[in-house]
Amino acid sequence: MATLSGKTAIVTGAGSGIGRQSAQALACAGANVVVADLDAEAGKTTAALIEAGGGHASVVRTDVTDAADVEAMVAHAVATYGRLDLAHNNAGILGGSAVLTEVDDDDWRRVIEVNLTSVYLCLKHEIRAMLAAGGGGSIVNTASYSGLVGLPFASAYVASKHGVVGLTKAAAVEYGRKGIRVNAVCPGTVRTAMMEERIAENPKMEKALLDVSPMRRLAEAAEIGDAVVWLCSDAASFVNGHALPVDGGATIQ
Repeated sequence: MATLSGKTAIVTGAGSGIGRQSAQALACAGANVVVADLDAEAGKTTAALIEAGGGHASVVRTDVTDAADVEAMVAHAVATYGRLDLAHNNAGILGGSAVLTEVDDDDWRRVIEVNLTSVYLCLKHEIRAMLAAGGGGSIVNTASYSGLVGLPFASAYVASKHGVVGLTKAAAVEYGRKGIRVNAVCPGTVRTAMMEERIAENPKMEKALLDVSPMRRLAEAAEIGDAVVWLCSDAASFVNGHALPVDGGATIQ
């Protein structure tokens, strides 16, 4: 099992879903975890779960689309635990479902802002903190298997996640020499509350999702959290700039 003892991690969107499971998995591996979420109460619940399991966590309410909030989030990690070693930039939204010509312009801008611009802001301030501490660190961005392929009715989401993959590779090239590894995890469809709501709106969706999965099931959020821990750990010490599909084989068809 990967050990992250003594390291400090930030997880955005940690109040639920993949972010909560990632935060718990990082804490279980020994990291001090800064739980960042726009919903502070949900963040407190995640922190309580971590502490109940014997881990260490603190909460900071963060709007990841606001540069000042992101800078304050990173400053909180450094002030609380002395340095920043790891980050999982996970916060994101699905956006509406429509063919490209019917996409609402405001929805487009919001999806790009939350899913892509926020990752840029997080990378900027996280890397600055890592460099200030002498370099070294590992960052994982949440992309998606839809950042590796094209999917219908989700052009804003697909574009944002392709952008995350590209941004990951650019950062990996720029900062690998400083010992900072930057990778992306690309989940398939994950059974989260957000996805359950979408399925409830369209009951036929679940069958369609299962039909494109070679394993004929949705992922569990904990399976994505485990992949994040591996990418953050020394077990992945020579993995840099990689977009890791955790999709049950959906992208190989």
